[in-house]
Amino acid sequence: MQKPLILGVIAMATVVVASNILVQFLLLDGLLTWGAFTYPVAFLVTDVMNRAFGAAQARRVIFAGFVTGVICSIIGSQIMLEFGPAVPLRIAIASGSAFLIAQLVDVAVFNRLRMGSWWRAPLVSSLIGSALDTALFFTIAFSAQVTVFSADADAAISWAWEGVPFMLAGAIMPLWVTLAVADWLVKLTIALIALIPFKWIVTKVSPQPV
Repeated sequence: MQKPLILGVIAMATVVVASNILVQFLLLDGLLTWGAFTYPVAFLVTDVMNRAFGAAQARRVIFAGFVTGVICSIIGSQIMLEFGPAVPLRIAIASGSAFLIAQLVDVAVFNRLRMGSWWRAPLVSSLIGSALDTALFFTIAFSAQVTVFSADADAAISWAWEGVPFMLAGAIMPLWVTLAVADWLVKLTIALIALIPFKWIVTKVSPQPV
């Protein structure tokens, strides 16, 4: 395995493990978790690998991150908390599916735009990937309209169906909708900020100009 690929795999695995741990710690009365701030870095890792070493290497790093996430979910499913496992099956499926699909879409969008301005491909691909990741994860994990899971799986996440003011101030909506929008806004912010380290890292490691 080439050194850049190894470093990419390590970086992605670190982001995934850190996010799985930090998601347990709440902020703003549960509106966000600390994991919301580390998870979007996965898109930065993917985009750096894509720009510097190509789509094939980026996809290998994504699959390594996916496997790491599966391992984290398996471990989390064995940790029992007051209301059940730390990582219920429904959330594990949502997390893995959202990560894999959103990251692969990120690579595809990046490749379509890679010949333009240096910032365009990482920004647009991260924004699209982040929106897709948020929509897939929160819908699969928490929406009452998703009925393919067992009654026990639904019971484990029924707290997310509670009606609350949207973003703590608007119309009454299921809690998970507010959580999804808050998470998405963090991803958007980090996608913008990540352009700075993206250019710096790629300039240092890429064999070709940004």
